[in-house]
Amino acid sequence: MATTYKVLAQSAPSATTATNIYTVPTSTSTVVSTIVVANRASTTATYRIAIRPDGATLANQHYLAYDVAVGGGDSTTLTLGITMDAADVVTVYASTANLSFNIFGSEIA
Repeated sequence: MATTYKVLAQSAPSATTATNIYTVPTSTSTVVSTIVVANRASTTATYRIAIRPDGATLANQHYLAYDVAVGGGDSTTLTLGITMDAADVVTVYASTANLSFNIFGSEIA
């Protein structure tokens, strides 16, 4: 088994749209170590982060964060250690188009 440490995903999603930013590849396991949410605007915005096992339809139980505020020109760093299996999906949502999401971790194939 080979482990690769890397940037797993980067996205600046459209406002008020649930956006899939990372799907664990086939025959792979992933550990998400850190998620950084950066607000590029000068006003406060909110975000959501969900983990959907096997690409399940988005539901309340999938949320890790829901309508969490991040100040203007600020960022939030979540240090997590989430284990994910093949076909699991990270979905994000931003109240404005001024948020950036960066996911760091490792893939084990």
